[in-house]
Amino acid sequence: MKKQPAPLEDNLQALETILAKMSGEETTLAESIALYADAARLIESANRMLDDARLKIAEIDQVLAAQCEPEEPAAEEPTHD
Repeated sequence: MKKQPAPLEDNLQALETILAKMSGEETTLAESIALYADAARLIESANRMLDDARLKIAEIDQVLAAQCEPEEPAAEEPTHD
């Protein structure tokens, strides 16, 4: 079973935690590199979520725009007098 991606908010919280750890004086260079790799994966995941959200919003906007377009009046047929 494939693991579900964490919500955007979870990714942002994890990034804040990583930043705090990387800022700590006790963090070694090796730990910082591992944390940096984790942060890069979280950022990539967050960017995918944001791209998906933008796409969904664009689709909703297209549907709304189509619903708001005025209907063209039916063409009147010429009368033969």
